[in-house]
Amino acid sequence: MTFTLNEIALLLIALLVGLVLGLMLSGRGKYKRYWRDEQLAHRQAIQDRETRLAAAQDRIAELEQQSGPIGPGTAEAVAGAVHGRDDLSRIQGITPQDEVALNEAGYHRYRQIAAIGSEQEAALETRLGLKRGVIAREDWRKQARLLDARRDDEHARLYAHRAHQA
Repeated sequence: MTFTLNEIALLLIALLVGLVLGLMLSGRGKYKRYWRDEQLAHRQAIQDRETRLAAAQDRIAELEQQSGPIGPGTAEAVAGAVHGRDDLSRIQGITPQDEVALNEAGYHRYRQIAAIGSEQEAALETRLGLKRGVIAREDWRKQARLLDARRDDEHARLYAHRAHQA
């Protein structure tokens, strides 16, 4: 028995159509179940998240009712605690670039600036590209002590005029 080329082509087409229909019908229900299960899991995850968010918002409202009023200096204290450093650029004579260099050198707090010695002072002046004696002339240590003690009014009174002269 011999087949012509047309018969072979028709047999191949019939085979392919049968294969495609068989694949489509065989897994039809299984994939619908997978999709439905995935949708249910997604909805449950969203519902769980919404429940956790509502509980967190309730807790925040409760804590806000318990806390006292926010006073002066609170924002600075929170920022320092969050970032682990003080705003060294508040010291007259320290530019934002100087503050970055000080942070890179390991100085993050006012108390660290207040405690530097003469050798450290010379090294910092060299590192920052300042003339020798600038740190002492601008009273960085005293300014740092005042700011560390949260004596902002006294700092402003003593050093505000220097900012206008510069």
